[in-house]
Order: sequence, then structure tokens, then C-alpha cells
Amino acid sequence: MKQIYCSIFGHDYAITKHVTLHVKEYRCKQCKEQVTTNGNGDLIRLTSKYKEINIELENIHTKRIRKKRKVSIV
Repeated sequence: MKQIYCSIFGHDYAITKHVTLHVKEYRCKQCKEQVTTNGNGDLIRLTSKYKEINIELENIHTKRIRKKRKVSIV
């Protein structure tokens, strides 16, 4: 029933995770479908491949932020 709602009215996505400043993960409030943004900024289905990519992107992003904060303090 929830999938019918989304097929008629469209998905109602909410942000579930901020990976970087530009990459986020979303989940539909109705059907629980998970999507993420790709390199072009389009929404694509969140597969295991993209989950791994997002984890690595988040690690790189947090390391850069920590490094930048450490340099600016010195």
C-alpha cells in the first residue's frame, strides 16, 4: 500500500545521514526506500556499493576537517 502511495504522489524523502557537505543519504517516509546523491547530484538507490563509497567519503571528509582544525589552531 505504501508503494502505491509513492507511485501516485511521489516519495517523501527525509535526510538520514550527512556524509559530506554535498553528499547525503535519504529515506522515504512512506516506503522506506533509501537513496543517496551521486557525483552529478542526482538521487540514486542506495546499494551496498554506494554504502561503502559513502563510508569512505565520510572518513576522508572527517580526516580533512580534523587536519584543517589542527592546522588553524597552531
